[in-house]
Amino acid sequence: MVRKKTSIYIDEELWEKIKQYASMKGVDVSSLLEEIIRNEILDDLDEALYQLAGPDDYQFDFEPVEVRESISELVREMRDERADNLSR
Repeated sequence: MVRKKTSIYIDEELWEKIKQYASMKGVDVSSLLEEIIRNEILDDLDEALYQLAGPDDYQFDFEPVEVRESISELVREMRDERADNLSR
């Protein structure tokens, strides 16, 4: 991931609270802000999809995975399958 340095104007009290919160969580402020932005964008996307599809059609289709002998084998199989699909 390439990071971009930027400048923003933010309320001083809010900035202090963000720094304190990041410190309590044990993360740097940049990582915390990235997480907040990602969550906000995903929430907006989630809401937009819900509005477009409606409550009855809004769902994700997936096939349940049946765990066999070990998770490692399952992960390896999924990686191999993905690699095969990418090489086509």
